Amino acid sequence: MTASHTERITAVQDDITTQRVDAIVNAANTSLMGGGGVDGAIHRAAGPGLLAECRTLGGCPTGEARITKGYDLPATWVIHTAGPIWHGGTHGENELLARCYRSCFALAARHAVRTIAFPAISTGIYGFPLERATRIAVTETTRFLADDTEIEEVRFVCFGMETYRVYQAIVTGSA
Repeated sequence: MTASHTERITAVQDDITTQRVDAIVNAANTSLMGGGGVDGAIHRAAGPGLLAECRTLGGCPTGEARITKGYDLPATWVIHTAGPIWHGGTHGENELLARCYRSCFALAARHAVRTIAFPAISTGIYGFPLERATRIAVTETTRFLADDTEIEEVRFVCFGMETYRVYQAIVTGSA
């Protein structure tokens, strides 16, 4: 018997580069050449093979996703998605962020991913408001899991306590 879709969503406070899952999601920039925050941490932990493979992909437009091997990470795959930069909410940011999640799930389905870990996409240097981004993340995840029986766990990996608190409240429905 498959767990309900809400039972397959968790939030943890941890380092995404240490997650033993089939795929981790990288909150990448459009060049896929590494950067700061989670992107830089994933590139450092994965080793030079990740950057070499990313160079072959030709970048990634905002709202889309690309997949690479995990290299030195415990995850088999890295799904890179370029989230939107926050410009006040009047430039399609909500839809672009939602498309990031839909694109990641589409790649996960094509690569038989059963467990996937997401960071808080666009909430760091890109400035997307945390609660708004979290609600979009959880809504898109719930929609996908409602029709999917292959993914066993979607884990939101939160680097800081405030991010974890917001994700935990929204995932559990107490916010």
